[in-house]
Amino acid sequence: MKRLEGKVALVTGSSSGIGQAIAIRLASEGAQVVINYRSSPEGAEDTLEKVKATGGACHMAGCPNAGVSVQADVSVLEDVRELIGEGIERFGKLDILVNNAGLEIHAPFWEVTEKDYDKVMDVNLKGAFFAAQSMARHLMETKRSGRIINISSVHEELPFPNFTAYCASKGGMKMMTRNLAVELAPYDITVNNVAPGAIKTPINDDLTNNPDQLNALLQNIPLGRLGKTDDVSGLVAFLASEEASYITGSTFVVDGGLTWNYQEQ
Repeated sequence: MKRLEGKVALVTGSSSGIGQAIAIRLASEGAQVVINYRSSPEGAEDTLEKVKATGGACHMAGCPNAGVSVQADVSVLEDVRELIGEGIERFGKLDILVNNAGLEIHAPFWEVTEKDYDKVMDVNLKGAFFAAQSMARHLMETKRSGRIINISSVHEELPFPNFTAYCASKGGMKMMTRNLAVELAPYDITVNNVAPGAIKTPINDDLTNNPDQLNALLQNIPLGRLGKTDDVSGLVAFLASEEASYITGSTFVVDGGLTWNYQEQ
């Protein structure tokens, strides 16, 4: 029996990158998956096809009930509630929420606009807050245990000049996770963070295609390489499983040692 068999997971921002890898990994472990996207239906369809190909949810490749893709902008409260509701309507329940959707905007602190600040905070923190709220309400109403897993960042702890709003959003996520872990524990709902460091995804192709910048970064990573999306998704699958039932309120750093060896260039 696969360790997530019979479970239903929702992964926000899962049309590409880390979110896509998480959706595929959870499916391979037996979960049915709600794939969320904001503006890339093609990416979401790609994720869905890969989820179906795992055969995890029904022990055969091409399983039609393995997943579904749902468009929603997590920065909009109504969208968040409809996203959770649609997942429940499609599969009858939700067991696992992965708050993965996020963005960052590069700007010196003194040039950050209110619009940019709001955009970062609304997606990274507000969206995760209200998705967790809707998920918790569902679990409490149905009297079932559940898992909420937030994809944070090493920058919930580590300063990142020119990305202050992003760091503030991830710092807020860290404290939200700790608070919710205590508040939701009586309902057997665990809440944890996974904090990736430098992970190789299409979003940082400019970095990987610039040898000087890449080498400077790699000198800060004791393991000497960028992380892979599988390095993150495997940990998420563990935290979503019964094996992690006594873990809550924690952040798990996936950074090759970067945090303790970082020097700003």
